[in-house]
Amino acid sequence: METSRHPRLLIVGTVPYNTKSTSRAFDSYFHYWEKENLAQIFSDPKTPVKGHCGTLFQITDARLLQCWKGRKVETGKVYRYDDLPDSNESSAIVDDRKKAEKMYRYGSRHSAFTHLLRGLLWRKKLWCTPGLLKWLDDFSPECVFLSFSDDYFIPRIAYFVARRYNIPIVSSIGDDYYFNVRFSLNPLYWLYKLSYRSLIRKVLSYRGSANYISDKIRDKYNAAFGIDGETVYLSSDIKRKPFAPVDVKSPLITYFGKIRMGRNRSLNDIGYALGKIDPSYVLEIYSGERNPEYYGIFKDNPNVKYGGSIPYEAVQEKMANSDVTVIVEGFEDKDIDCSRYSLSTKAADALASGATILAYGSAECGIIDYMQGTHASFVCTDKGKLEQTLREMFASPSLQEEYYKNQIILTEEHHNLRKSCEVFEGIVQRALSK
Repeated sequence: METSRHPRLLIVGTVPYNTKSTSRAFDSYFHYWEKENLAQIFSDPKTPVKGHCGTLFQITDARLLQCWKGRKVETGKVYRYDDLPDSNESSAIVDDRKKAEKMYRYGSRHSAFTHLLRGLLWRKKLWCTPGLLKWLDDFSPECVFLSFSDDYFIPRIAYFVARRYNIPIVSSIGDDYYFNVRFSLNPLYWLYKLSYRSLIRKVLSYRGSANYISDKIRDKYNAAFGIDGETVYLSSDIKRKPFAPVDVKSPLITYFGKIRMGRNRSLNDIGYALGKIDPSYVLEIYSGERNPEYYGIFKDNPNVKYGGSIPYEAVQEKMANSDVTVIVEGFEDKDIDCSRYSLSTKAADALASGATILAYGSAECGIIDYMQGTHASFVCTDKGKLEQTLREMFASPSLQEEYYKNQIILTEEHHNLRKSCEVFEGIVQRALSK
């Protein structure tokens, strides 16, 4: 990309870039950035792999817990790019997460209790060490990139760094952690929500800007906080296959991704609907979900095959060979609240693949709403019409081809790596000029 030197940008987020995880979305922002001008503070306990950053600073729950107990432990660990494993190598866990997870045994990972407890553990005096300050001074950031989290410590660290160096914050907002408030009789929930919202108001009122996952969430946050942020669509490196009608005799129908938030029930619906059309049709599901509470629902469905976790390279290969790839969301209110604005890498991957796309879920969910407006996908938002939609999809090669052509247009307009990076770089430059 034709550009002068990029500013020194500090990423503050839980997980660093990895082609095998959702953090691969960072490539849509930093693909053309010089490594020496990117650094990251992160909390994931795994060893990072080679990515966009020249240096990374890792602070983990396990180390903070040891420090909290009074043990003399370095809470931070520095990584340099040249010392990191390649992205195609497995990254080892450097801390025993079980020790830290014992703290949270009375609440789920994203419960109010867990967030409050983690907020106590991540006290500034434990993570703001001379080692961290020296690392920051050596890097001398010019801008902070805040990868939003529903925990306190990520925005707290970003805000601290921004004020210390008098630099702007560019907030990356993909999930509605601020406005998503549910009814609860649990006082811990309201203690967490009120204190979290107070923190986010402080962060978003600080000078800077934002990038968003979709226009829908952009419009809401820009209006509420007076931000001039823009949508930066995620890109995909999946290679498009030539158009071919769906093989109705033996179609390869696939789903890749998370199965919580009602997605497992929607996938099960598709399996049963496929069975009514042809008992030999099977929906293949690939997910990293390890809790049988969620994937156990497929056990009694003869038209669903749960394949568990597979490497991202295998995902790309499977998707390239798929006749149909599926995008789903849940229908219950609690599921909709969590996915109202989501537009994950699944949309970019599916649109880039060349496979026929079936999107199924509530129209209020971000990715379903987006796919419905693209005219590049078969979309069903009503369980009662699912079988009808599937039959129409299998019986309409001409419509499949029309959607395929629209996928090409949409990928070029929205999910183009160069365009996404240009938009993001413009956001950063405007934030710096304020």
